[in-house]
Amino acid sequence: MSVTGPAGFRAAGVAAGIKSGGALDLALVVNDGPASAAAGVFTTNRVKAAPVLWSQQVLQERRLRAVVLNSGGANACTGPEGFQDTHATAEKVADVLGVGAIDVAVCSTGLIGERLPMDAVLSGVETAAKALDGTGQAASDAAGAVLTTDSRAKQALATGDGWSVGGFAKGAGMLAPNMATMLSVLTTDAVIGGDDLERALREASRVTFGRLDVDGGTSTNDTVLVLASGASGVEVSAEDFTPVLTEVCTDLVRQLQADAEGATKAVDITVRGALSEDDAVHIGRTIAEDNLVKTALFGSDPNWGRIAMALGRSGVDIEADKVEIAANGVTLFAGGTRARDRSEADLSGRDIEIVVDLHLGGHQATILTTDLSHGYVEENSAYSS
Repeated sequence: MSVTGPAGFRAAGVAAGIKSGGALDLALVVNDGPASAAAGVFTTNRVKAAPVLWSQQVLQERRLRAVVLNSGGANACTGPEGFQDTHATAEKVADVLGVGAIDVAVCSTGLIGERLPMDAVLSGVETAAKALDGTGQAASDAAGAVLTTDSRAKQALATGDGWSVGGFAKGAGMLAPNMATMLSVLTTDAVIGGDDLERALREASRVTFGRLDVDGGTSTNDTVLVLASGASGVEVSAEDFTPVLTEVCTDLVRQLQADAEGATKAVDITVRGALSEDDAVHIGRTIAEDNLVKTALFGSDPNWGRIAMALGRSGVDIEADKVEIAANGVTLFAGGTRARDRSEADLSGRDIEIVVDLHLGGHQATILTTDLSHGYVEENSAYSS
């Protein structure tokens, strides 16, 4: 169970006809309360989809009763009409649930630049409302209804002392800085206020969704929402809530990394000894997004020279003679020159760990990424996104 694991939540996933072929394509998650606190974080892309603009507005009140999500169309770059479609979707959900539209967030994912088939969306909302359930199957259906190029649903659940956090996420490509290109709905039955939820979500996202970088593309639709029902009756501080929320987000991010488009390698790039966390993150991202590094990893080639090149062009002040670069536990570069023969590092398996130690300070960060494979190129050249 994921979003329906915490008490006070129901979910549904239905085939509304937005996608051809009868696949699940519309999800509804409802908070039955008694509380309705909520928070969200969104894409940093300056081109924001209509659902993002809508959800940012309604979350100014720090409360939600429902989230409606669709796959099969991003409703991005669709002008005023696209925003009207989002508003109409929220109004429909509000009508069938007996709440206000201001209490409904909207999320979309799929092809950019096309209007949604609103007849299908609105009838799908009615169908989903009738199918709402608190079971694990309902949660799985909702998680499945938001998938695009994903091969499987991503769900997670973690427990606190008498309360829990659950959630699902989608994303397989256009995954990049500052959140990852994805939709995620998180739920909790803890008693916690909207401002504390906001602080906890931003901290959890910063070290999870914000550290996944598959291909350098920041989506127009990135949205992560957390809803609190308060149904457990257990009051929880932001300090106690954040680690459990982070555990769920970490689980989801690892699933996103494992299912990234065309990935044959799951790569962790850790930058240590930095003067600041920002420096470590920036260097890690630069290495993660470098195509020469990514293609070397696809070929299981421990080519530390490409890593050193990417590090050096990051724009962060470093001292090359102090840098060490290791791959899967083998230090290949140190003191400004080769330390071991690259053949000693075995990258033939799926999991690869790159560690760059700057030996300048006490800060570090880990970026999660993947290789650049034939499969990624073929998949992203075969369809529009």
